[in-house]
Amino acid sequence: MTGNGTGDVAALREEIRRTRVELGETMELLAARADVKALMRQSAEQAKARMRQQAALTMARVRGRAAQRARLARAQAYQKAGTVARGPLPWAAVAAGAVAGAVVLLIIRGRRR
Repeated sequence: MTGNGTGDVAALREEIRRTRVELGETMELLAARADVKALMRQSAEQAKARMRQQAALTMARVRGRAAQRARLARAQAYQKAGTVARGPLPWAAVAAGAVAGAVVLLIIRGRRR
């Protein structure tokens, strides 16, 4: 102790106060580690977050593939439609219709005479 004794007592009281604060923090940490329910809840929340993120990534990947396949199918359909329109079948149908129309007109004219 010093001559009047006030310096050491104040320092001792300050040290006791700091020790109490440190002890309180240590007890809080130990209590948090011992709280199994809280740890399980936290672990479950983290697992949910990971699963949601993974599901979102998977959905984005699936949607991207579906859109890509839809574009490909649409392009193939347009290509096939163009091939059909340019093919000989429509012209043959038009020609057959014209011939049938001419035959019908000839038959009608022949009956009127």
